[in-house]
Amino acid sequence: MNKIVTSIGEILWDIFPEGKKAGGSSMNVALNLHKQGINSQFISAVGDDENGKELIDFLASNHFQSNLLQVNSLPTSTVEVTLDEQKQATYTILEPVAWDAISLNDDVIKTVSNADAFVYCSLTCRHEKSKKTIINLLKYAKLKVFDINLREPFYTIETLEVLLTAADILKVNEHELVYLKRAFNLSGNTDEQLLKQLSNQFNIQIICLTVGEKGAYVLQENKLYHHKGYKVKVADTVGAGDSFLATFVASYLNGYPIDTILDRACKVGAFVASQKGANPAYNEEVFN
Repeated sequence: MNKIVTSIGEILWDIFPEGKKAGGSSMNVALNLHKQGINSQFISAVGDDENGKELIDFLASNHFQSNLLQVNSLPTSTVEVTLDEQKQATYTILEPVAWDAISLNDDVIKTVSNADAFVYCSLTCRHEKSKKTIINLLKYAKLKVFDINLREPFYTIETLEVLLTAADILKVNEHELVYLKRAFNLSGNTDEQLLKQLSNQFNIQIICLTVGEKGAYVLQENKLYHHKGYKVKVADTVGAGDSFLATFVASYLNGYPIDTILDRACKVGAFVASQKGANPAYNEEVFN
């Protein structure tokens, strides 16, 4: 029986200098889960406009169902992407957009209730309507996966505290960990100390820390695991963390040991970083 994962959050067009590509961290996670054989379901919203229709067509072209994609009167999200000399991406995220107003209804409650895991992030909580929807849905989720996804200025300490307290699995990057140390007065001097403090303070079972070209760490049951990552020529970093998280969740649900989960996640994250855009095609060979 295929595992079921429901994700909620952003769907948008990333606007690069050379053109637009479908993206949004939450959609990227959902699509990567789908590529890896998970029954992946995605809750979001687009506008009643050409960009929205094109995103629905994009999902269809990837054989991904859009039945939980709401259509509302706000515009479909677009994000200006700027790459620095190291191909690291920065984003200008317009607001308000359709995914700022995701509605709570019986369909989404039933979907989250029936799923093996529920993936959510802080960016989707920047406006009250979507935030209330996510906080309500957390009550129904079996396994709650928090991709913290900090994007200034779209978060508050108060909201992060609610979202962290709910989490069973947390994914952060090295820059986000520095912010959390400040925000929650963590006293640790090493990544391991900080992750253990976060785990204890918010009762989080598993924390994944990605550290770019230096690989990734996982803290589980007070034990720290490390993978040094895979060296690739980076095309851009857009979507690499999302593919890492999706692979981690898929591998975890399928019962792999933590070392193997970390290796698989680093492999896919590195592959996506070596390709342009957030959603390059791949299959099982990527794990070989």
